[in-house]
Amino acid sequence: MAVTEPELSAKGSEVKYAGGPMSRVWAKFLVDAFAWVVAIVFAVVLRYDLDVSKVVWEPIAVLCVAAVLVQLVVGWFVYLYRGRHPYGSFSEVLALVWVMVAGGVVLGLPVVLFGVHWQIPRSTVLLALPIAFVLMGAVRYLKRLVTEQLITPSAAAEKALVFGVGYLGGVIVKRMRTDSNSPYVPVGLIDDDPLKRNVWLHGVKVMGTRSDLGEVAARTGATVLVIAVGRADSVVFRAISDAADAAGLKVKVLPPLLQVLEGHSRLRDLRDISIEDLIGRHPVDTQMESIAGYLQGKKVLVTGAGGSIGSELCRQITKFRPAELIMLDRDETGLQSTQISISGHGLLDTKDVVLADIRDADALAKIFAERRPDVVFHAAALKHLPMLEQYPEEAWKTNVIGSLNVLQAAMNIGVDTFVNVSTDKAANPTSALGHSKRVAEKLTAWAAETTGKAYVSVRFGNVIGSRGSMLPTFTSLIEAGGPLTVTHPDATRYFMTIPEACQLVIQAGGIGRPAEVLILDMGEPIRILDVAERMIEMSGKDIAIVYTGLRHGEKLHEILVGDNESDNRPIHPKISHTTVKVITPERLNQQEWEARCRVEDGRTEVEPATLGGS
Repeated sequence: MAVTEPELSAKGSEVKYAGGPMSRVWAKFLVDAFAWVVAIVFAVVLRYDLDVSKVVWEPIAVLCVAAVLVQLVVGWFVYLYRGRHPYGSFSEVLALVWVMVAGGVVLGLPVVLFGVHWQIPRSTVLLALPIAFVLMGAVRYLKRLVTEQLITPSAAAEKALVFGVGYLGGVIVKRMRTDSNSPYVPVGLIDDDPLKRNVWLHGVKVMGTRSDLGEVAARTGATVLVIAVGRADSVVFRAISDAADAAGLKVKVLPPLLQVLEGHSRLRDLRDISIEDLIGRHPVDTQMESIAGYLQGKKVLVTGAGGSIGSELCRQITKFRPAELIMLDRDETGLQSTQISISGHGLLDTKDVVLADIRDADALAKIFAERRPDVVFHAAALKHLPMLEQYPEEAWKTNVIGSLNVLQAAMNIGVDTFVNVSTDKAANPTSALGHSKRVAEKLTAWAAETTGKAYVSVRFGNVIGSRGSMLPTFTSLIEAGGPLTVTHPDATRYFMTIPEACQLVIQAGGIGRPAEVLILDMGEPIRILDVAERMIEMSGKDIAIVYTGLRHGEKLHEILVGDNESDNRPIHPKISHTTVKVITPERLNQQEWEARCRVEDGRTEVEPATLGGS
């Protein structure tokens, strides 16, 4: 359902953008024609102080016919009578204004100049114009009002309170009230702004603030609270959700703001509040459209394109109209899923998908030489901390040597922009994962110093919903009946959504300077136990929580900026720019690196003789 003012059918909630059958369109014209006749006659009679005996009716009749013809011609030209404007909408009113302006000029100018000779008062059109406009507008408003009154939710619809009296609040209330199939009927509005108390939206009144939820719910009989706040972050969602729980209300949320604004959502798209809403964050606004202009018309290659981050990166990159998007991964199933989400097919027989392993330097060199990308996003990596603690040599082969292979392939063909996707575990690393990603950051810095080009890294925390991450794991454990395993009751982590992480990665290519590491300010870390308890509560199940203890290499609290790193924010207050020490390929040493990974505390900056450490 579109967000614009719809023409509503008295039979239901169907939106008719074509304006209905032609008979309805012509009926609209006849109403407007009648309005002109009434307006002109009234203007003339008024001009003669209601003395109709002074009126010469023949020229007035000619003027009425002329007015009707002008209304038809101009109205047809601006699509007023071609079914292109929703009935009673602002677009129709604007078209009507243009018709009246044209009519005023075409009719008014001759009457002012020659009206005396034609026995037509020169003020006739000037008086008739506003009268006709008011009559036309009034008929449209009344018809729309009556139609909307006829379309009401069914008796089975749940009574709902709507939180938020902004644009989205108005949209959702109007939809609820004008959709006979709506599962909800609005009975009150809630807003924390005291200045909005007693405000009305489409016949629904603001009845209090968040603290009044319990009393308002009891008074109205509401069972649902719909959150209609455009850019609410997780802090706001948690506060509203807690207040709704205390009031005994179910919580529903709108689809993402962009979908609502583009008209891609429906009332039935309202969904239960999710754990992602309660711990996620909205992307930092850094005007990505202007920053990401470096992608337009360029060949862009993404490694790890079949993964959670890589696939979302590919979807976002396509919005900036690259000349070519090259999706590289060793996971053919992941590549197929990404291709389906972007191209609408998973044939895997096109040049946009490339099957290759970043461990294979020769294969990468050949691919880069043939396809010659201008921009590279390196998202391919092994990322599961406990698995890599068991097999650190795999972390070395993929995250270190694989990254070096991609960097050297890019350097060999003169790639202008290279963005390495890193992790917060690279700050003061204590695990094989952290150490390997730290070395990848240093290698990226080396490539930047060698080429002088924008080779940068991006570091962020846990990505909500990525494959194998905490939330899907918790969900699976809850569905299996538990128990839910938590390493430590005080363990905390930073969280961000996949779209937010990918937005930062793309922005890094536009604002990052050579050899920099960009870090998003992710606010306050969230206690994992709180997430687990909320998920159990939302499931409605009785699930036990078992503490397993911190695993080897795992931190109690993650950090984003290391001890010896700067926290400069020259471009955006929420994005830090720091640097790491450079390491050259010749100084890599796997044995030295693995020994360093076994050190319990990896925060001490000790550079071994071979500089194979991190």
